Amino acid sequence: MVTVAVDTGGADLGPAEVAAGATAAAAGGAIEVLLYGPAAEIGEVGPGVTVIDAPVSIAKASDPAHAVRSTPDASIVRAAKAVANGDAQALVSGGSTGSALAAGLFNVRRDRGIYRPALALPLPMLDGPPVLLLDVGANVNCRPEHLVQFAHMGSAFAHAVLGREHPRVALLSNGEEPNKGTPDLVFVYEQLVGSAGTGLNFVGNIEGTQITDGVADVVVMDGFIGNITLKLIEGVSDRTLRGVQDAARSSPRAKLGGWLLAPAMRRLRDDVDPEQPGGAYLLGLRRLGVVAHGRFTRRGFQRAIEVAAHGVEEDVISAMRSALAAAGALRTPAAGGEEEDGD
Repeated sequence: MVTVAVDTGGADLGPAEVAAGATAAAAGGAIEVLLYGPAAEIGEVGPGVTVIDAPVSIAKASDPAHAVRSTPDASIVRAAKAVANGDAQALVSGGSTGSALAAGLFNVRRDRGIYRPALALPLPMLDGPPVLLLDVGANVNCRPEHLVQFAHMGSAFAHAVLGREHPRVALLSNGEEPNKGTPDLVFVYEQLVGSAGTGLNFVGNIEGTQITDGVADVVVMDGFIGNITLKLIEGVSDRTLRGVQDAARSSPRAKLGGWLLAPAMRRLRDDVDPEQPGGAYLLGLRRLGVVAHGRFTRRGFQRAIEVAAHGVEEDVISAMRSALAAAGALRTPAAGGEEEDGD
């Protein structure tokens, strides 16, 4: 039995929608959910779900770190403390990345030897398995050693959770050549090439146009570029689908064609459904976290809870730690200079 602590704050459709997803996730009997949020808004839940009344939400706080420090009774803080205390093995946030990251850092804490946590998102592909992108927003500024760790963390995660036998890891740059990119990216490239003996399957640099070409299973970047890349892909995909729908309604003949294409279009929407991966994984803490998108329906929250539980079952935290240790990429106390969590 895996216990997952879930914060309902930040969900656009409200706590009851998160609760419905939690009830569905717990229905199989293998997952227990501790649901933190306003009990009056959550309503009835099914077997396996325990509601902890936590009506205070900091999901919209402009300064998440300050809000976490100053609001110990906030739902996300109480959920993170449940994970830190061992009452749950994984954390799921209902849609607030900033508060989830801050609560995780202050309570669950970074894993031993980790410089910075990273947000890793499996990006759905049309004609193949998803591609894991990291970091997609946890860190605006990254040093080379952070990116090196992201590569090993992403590889271990892709193997343990996504089922890739030898995950192909690439570095996002403005060209495939080893000397392309900033001096930091060139240095990271050299470090990752030198990690070949550790089992890391580094395939080199790729450009933005290659992310969706299936040439890599894991694509590494800093959080600033990663967040822009992700939002651009989401925006273009959404606008393309809406453009096809608009064209299918533009004339009687187009409507007939749209009717004939409807089953294929539904399959296409399912293939690129952002709810299917369950959200972004918060990697680098002592326990696994999953940040769902605020606009998710109950199906998306169900998936977020299920993938969090699956990560616990596969012991992905230990897998990442072992991969980093084998590569000599763990931070040592002698490294110094790194800020404490949340500072």
